[in-house]
Amino acid sequence: MSAETYRDAWGIPHLRADTPHELARAQGRVTARDRAWQLEVERHRAQGTSASFLGPEALSWDRLARRARLADTARRCFTALEQKDPETAAWVRAYVDGVNEGLTETGHPAPEFARTGLTPGRWDPWTPLGVWLATHILFAGFPAKLWREHVSTHLGPEAVALFAADGPGTAGSNGWLVSGGRTTTGHALIAGDPHRFIEDPGVYQQIHLSCPEFDVVGLAVPGIPGVAHFGHTGTVAWAITNAMADYQDLYRERLRRTGAGVEALGPDGTWHRAARHTERIDVAGEDTVEVEIIETDRGPVIAGGPEGLDDGTPAALSLRHPPRVTADLGFGALLPLLRARRVADVDRALDAWTEPVNVVQAADTEGGLLHRVAGRVPVRSAENGLRPVPAWEPGHEWTGWHTPPRAGLTDGVAVMANQRGPATPLGVEFAPPHRADRITALLAGKEHWSAADMPAIHTDTHLGSAAPLLKHLAALPSEAAPTAEATPTSDAAPTAEAAPTAEAAPTAAPSEAPPTPLTPEAAALRDRILAWDRRMDADSTDAAAYAAVRAAVVRGLAAHPALARASVPPAYPEVLLPWLALVPRLGHALEHLLRAEDLYGIDRAATVRAALEEVAAAPPAGTWGDTHRLAPWRALPDAATATDEPGLSGDHDCVLCTSPVPGLTDRAARGPAARYVWDLADRANSRWVVPHGASGLPGSPHHRDQQPLWLGGELAPVVTDFDRLTKESDD
Repeated sequence: MSAETYRDAWGIPHLRADTPHELARAQGRVTARDRAWQLEVERHRAQGTSASFLGPEALSWDRLARRARLADTARRCFTALEQKDPETAAWVRAYVDGVNEGLTETGHPAPEFARTGLTPGRWDPWTPLGVWLATHILFAGFPAKLWREHVSTHLGPEAVALFAADGPGTAGSNGWLVSGGRTTTGHALIAGDPHRFIEDPGVYQQIHLSCPEFDVVGLAVPGIPGVAHFGHTGTVAWAITNAMADYQDLYRERLRRTGAGVEALGPDGTWHRAARHTERIDVAGEDTVEVEIIETDRGPVIAGGPEGLDDGTPAALSLRHPPRVTADLGFGALLPLLRARRVADVDRALDAWTEPVNVVQAADTEGGLLHRVAGRVPVRSAENGLRPVPAWEPGHEWTGWHTPPRAGLTDGVAVMANQRGPATPLGVEFAPPHRADRITALLAGKEHWSAADMPAIHTDTHLGSAAPLLKHLAALPSEAAPTAEATPTSDAAPTAEAAPTAEAAPTAAPSEAPPTPLTPEAAALRDRILAWDRRMDADSTDAAAYAAVRAAVVRGLAAHPALARASVPPAYPEVLLPWLALVPRLGHALEHLLRAEDLYGIDRAATVRAALEEVAAAPPAGTWGDTHRLAPWRALPDAATATDEPGLSGDHDCVLCTSPVPGLTDRAARGPAARYVWDLADRANSRWVVPHGASGLPGSPHHRDQQPLWLGGELAPVVTDFDRLTKESDD
């Protein structure tokens, strides 16, 4: 036997081979067969060549990839891996060999190749590392530092805290570990769902890898060997969420041209030679674009240059991040994870992890438990975490690495949902606590849990962040009142779950005018929303009404002159602008803005009243799911497919985190990129699902066959018995 490929009823690949290297080759080969187009796109994105077939819309990304030197960093990391860990380097090579074999096979090519005129290109040994870098370079949200600087400049330093929230470009997850003392079997359960941009094909690949050394099921990243984030070896399982750590820095550079090239002013007061060269980017349908690549002692310059930004603003920003500094991407952890038998093995493997920085939970069949942070976070000035810092001033250097924090369990459970937790010392902004608090409350409601119970948590739609807007609505008078503002003594709602948490009702700031009575239509809508159960269910008309009012409030705030000066971002590269857009920031920080003692003199009561009247005059015609639809990213958009996407339950701060952008769109580009339940009592009781299917080939029976399960909150069984699988091929 060299390698065997089996499939289950969902088309998920189950691979068996004699050695880890043969297995890696088989994994690369089956990934190329199932997802050739996806691999081609990811290879080009890592190289900064995607505009050559995707056109000018991809140019901004290609510029960033080139200027950030992603491909060069991947080459450096692979060269260092060959020297430090030749076994893992050879294993990665075997995976790449399999990818190249699979890409050259004939059969059923993805139709996207015909649409673009492409033929699959050859992978290099470093390509998987480049794909990993390209996938995660924006994961830590370093552009948020540009937002903090921007909003602080235009609205004052206090705006940074007001707008603190999970930004529009970050990624998060839910995850929870239930110890054996809290389960029906006496063995631990691990469950959760990573939240990412939903892509088609999906960002996670369900896979089973078996050889004499290990037998692992998990969620792989297409283009990367092994199972990095979510896996179950039969005796130990692990899962991760984004730790929200800050491990990337931006430096403001002072650059000058000389006869010999470009120099950068260092913290020692001396001008130092910067590395410089030019590259050319081909753009489909347009002229080739020349890009100047500059790298200082801090890192590659990703925006601006000696002449400043595109609008002439004097600025140049360099990016410093661990793999560029250390030539280590953490791939040395991948094989040890596959070989892990106990929690201690997972723990040791993760000591080699670099980025993204994650919170990890693990459990084994002997009762071992693990809850820790994994990844490299530099030790440096606190100011580095807040905004771009001046490269020419001392005090902003990296001086070492933080020791990853560890945590325990509380009442037999540990919950991670990107909130402040074990990673607090390593980050600046974290997700609001609503998802974590809700999962914790749900777990507390039952003494013993089974794997079959977990989907009820995955799909919970209670919206914890609704309280501030509901309180503002409750404070609006239905008819004229003699007092300056109607302040209810209670926000009681029909059920305890729906009732807002104890909190003072909003009071008018000194500049806020006495409230205007509501029209009968607005009063009726207000009363209906206040009676709503706070569940963002797809079939709920009340959830649709709440979301419409919320969106109108966001638009009203964005239009106010007090905030208008923050609405025009600096002329940074287009790929960074989502982090600098005012409306998404307002939408995600709305609860903070409505709670604040004062908001730049804005009459929030009037803004809420106007939003309510606007929606009452033209209320939503249907349910939340009619407008809250899936909006997956496709490298080649298909207008026909886009109009046929399903309606969704959930919202940004629900456990079922399907993220609209209030004030901009109800459509959800981000959501659960997979769901999983790892059962340590019996791996056969584990479950998983992805938004689409195992195949990336349109027209395949397994392209979208899991979507009904994903939409309905159901999970597919994890099958690991080869006797229950269908053999597809010997390779």
